[in-house]
Amino acid sequence: MSIDVINPSVSDSTRYEPLRIMVVDDSVVIRGLISRWIEAEPDMTVAASLRTGLDAVNQLERVNPDVAVLDIEMPELDGIQALPQLLAKKRNLIVIMASTLTRRNAEISFKALSLGAADYIPKPESTREASAADNFRHDLLQKIRSLGAKVRRLHSATTPPLAPAIGRPRDPAPAPVRAPVSVASQAALLKRAFSAIAPRVLLIGSSTGGPQALMTVVAEIGAVIDRVPVLITQHMPPTFTTILAEHLSRASHRPAREGIDGEIVKAGQIYLAPGGKHMRVAKQGANIVIALDDGPPVNFCKPAVDPLFNSAIDVWQGAIMAVILTGMGSDGMRGGKDIVAAGGNVIAQDEATSVVWGMPGAAANAGICSAILPLNQIAPKLVRLFSGDRS
Repeated sequence: MSIDVINPSVSDSTRYEPLRIMVVDDSVVIRGLISRWIEAEPDMTVAASLRTGLDAVNQLERVNPDVAVLDIEMPELDGIQALPQLLAKKRNLIVIMASTLTRRNAEISFKALSLGAADYIPKPESTREASAADNFRHDLLQKIRSLGAKVRRLHSATTPPLAPAIGRPRDPAPAPVRAPVSVASQAALLKRAFSAIAPRVLLIGSSTGGPQALMTVVAEIGAVIDRVPVLITQHMPPTFTTILAEHLSRASHRPAREGIDGEIVKAGQIYLAPGGKHMRVAKQGANIVIALDDGPPVNFCKPAVDPLFNSAIDVWQGAIMAVILTGMGSDGMRGGKDIVAAGGNVIAQDEATSVVWGMPGAAANAGICSAILPLNQIAPKLVRLFSGDRS
């Protein structure tokens, strides 16, 4: 058993205390790599480096991490077995599942999300390739920081800042903690009434927390899917999008699959941007078709939401209903602005029900939303809007 435990500081609950990360992976190379990346960041620290899920379960209370990066395939107790035990011991623990890009691991990652994992991250097959390691590092640290923001906010609300522990150099203070946006404040962000133009397509963009949010929405919008095509961009790698499409089909009881270049877009179908490709739409004679794009990342993402949103304006002009669900960053906000300028509408998920209020928050703060809604109110609102209600 390989264990490296850093004792919790007495100032765990302060604004300036770094996020405590528990790294759990049976590969000493991966553990070492992730640990070095984390320790190089001023706002996070390695609380423990462990080899198995059993080590993580046994050490959890002593280590008291904020975030756990949990490998799927490990001896003694694998990640999917350890996950519910970890959450039973610490309900607000943020768990990020890590796995290589195989169909089996993609399925397990989706199961982990349904069991309470906050997110997943695909591990590169080899960290020897510089670009693969750099992308993995960027994505992992971004997920830790974004998902850990709620933990840091909770800490700052409970205890006033204390001085750094003696013997540890003073780290730069992390970004100021933003208080949650109240319902009243969110209402003040609404700048527009819904357009009188009847929408002829539904576009959805999502990222962190998106798979579960998408499942919730599509399960209740059968009447919308039957009437118009539904196109979705979820930030996700290949293989994972294949599995997500299958889950969306089961949840909606409608056909759902990854978009295929050149296929005709029709009502009654859900089209999902395939991992590693941007999905756009284009006119081809009398038809509307999918156009896949292997160009560079947009907003650091591939697939990205903005290419889909912008291409849809050329096809449907202002007859567009766009929904921006939970996710990191601001992808979808610029495309959403253009949709609104063309006469379309944007709905954003509210902060309270978002895993990360990055993408929907950016749209809300840009003043382009006609509604900012809890997740469970989005589908009913869409059904009403596509049935002719414009309020």
